[in-house]
Amino acid sequence: MTVKAEIFRQCQQVLPQWSGFSIGDFEFDDPKGFSSFTMGIRCKRPATPPAVLYRQLEGKENAILDFETEKQVFLTLGENDIAAHCHYYGDCCRIESFYQGRTLVGDDLFQAENLRQIADQLYRLHQLRPAGLPPQPFFEMMQAKWGPIARRVLEQEIDRFPENERDMCRELRAIYSQETIDQVNRCVPDGELTFCHNDTYHGNIMKLDSGEIRLLDFEFSCLNHKAYDFANLFAETVMRHQLPDYPYFNIVEPEFGGRELGWLIDFYLDNASFHNRRQRQEEFDKLLGQTKRLLIMSDYKYALAALPLAVEPIQKIRFIPYAYQRFKKFQAASERLLA
Repeated sequence: MTVKAEIFRQCQQVLPQWSGFSIGDFEFDDPKGFSSFTMGIRCKRPATPPAVLYRQLEGKENAILDFETEKQVFLTLGENDIAAHCHYYGDCCRIESFYQGRTLVGDDLFQAENLRQIADQLYRLHQLRPAGLPPQPFFEMMQAKWGPIARRVLEQEIDRFPENERDMCRELRAIYSQETIDQVNRCVPDGELTFCHNDTYHGNIMKLDSGEIRLLDFEFSCLNHKAYDFANLFAETVMRHQLPDYPYFNIVEPEFGGRELGWLIDFYLDNASFHNRRQRQEEFDKLLGQTKRLLIMSDYKYALAALPLAVEPIQKIRFIPYAYQRFKKFQAASERLLA
């Protein structure tokens, strides 16, 4: 049975309204996802629901939360109209309502109205505290969960990569060293932890056909500093794809700056109440400073997250060079920050 046929079979079991259709009545998007397999499925004929998003859960190694907690988080977000409605949440897959619209591109982040809506959605998310969340912050959990996987890939599976990438693997072994862990901990500011999205880059945000902005992909959601959700928003605007030479992409210096970050934080604070302008300005200054400090943490996160995908990639990208560039960028920036 093909992958599409198996996914369609699962959808028909969950959605009895689709039982009278054949697989030929549906369109299947190409698989997507940086860290998990997702596929949009749309019926060509009138149906209820007309479309769903299928997300594979089985065999996922990079989960931050345990299965039951992650499930509770997603269902809580759906109940609060932040995540999509969930038709089914099983051990192997999740079937969600399908948003009609498009995911954002980097240029969308330079439009004030988009930033306003993103800020509003983040504020609503940050007010939640789903049951069962572990007390550890995101970066601590990430090191504990992803560090051993990275070690296995870079040490035990190094022979699966071409020679030039093996050299990168050897340098990348520093990513799970105690020195790097200490460096990461010094980069993260002190302060209150909040329930955060933790992967807010533009590809995880959708603009519906109605113009409404919605957040997507909450697999990394747990406690963190809220400023990281601001910092991570611009993380992938530094990628330049489809270059002619290997590895066919490059990570460049960001085009955004204090203006865009300031807009986002200002819009966010429009949702809060303050006794006076001075109190609001103090909160703005604190969040802007923390956001600028946390910008480099996206490079560390994506470097570590990319390593398991080098063995079983979902996307057609050389993940070892991707992790290498990201990690080198983090090392250079953290040395400057901590000097």
